[in-house]
Amino acid sequence: MDVYENMKKLGITLPEAPEKKGLYTLAREFSDRLVYSSGCGPDLGGVAFKKGKVGAEVSLEEGREAARNCMLNILTAAQTQVGDLNRIKSFVKLLVYVSSSTDFLDQPKVADGASQLLIDLFGPEAGTAARSAVGVAVLPGDIPVEVEALYELKD
Repeated sequence: MDVYENMKKLGITLPEAPEKKGLYTLAREFSDRLVYSSGCGPDLGGVAFKKGKVGAEVSLEEGREAARNCMLNILTAAQTQVGDLNRIKSFVKLLVYVSSSTDFLDQPKVADGASQLLIDLFGPEAGTAARSAVGVAVLPGDIPVEVEALYELKD
């Protein structure tokens, strides 16, 4: 399965690398074949995503879109780090932070926006990661969602 061919079929292009908001690297290889991607927000190519909490200012569908955007930024960071997204064997773990109102309980449905993109691009076996979806009080810049990823490279 060619990731770039799947992107073309789905009309997906990777955004510019996300702007870093501190002193860190967007991705770090460790072990023999593992790569950890720092948390990425939903702003694409310098265009700000809607701000606020999911369940208040941001709807569930907008939250799903934000999670999908976060994953697009992670894929851009991955391509920068490893050179070719086809080198990714599988996604191991996603951690999805959802800035949500206290009565919003569907954080896993928000996280599905990120997971579905990976499944669409990498297939169900490689794209379905172990995952946590966590509600938080606030995220940097009042973004609604932030996603981190751990993935394994092919031999």
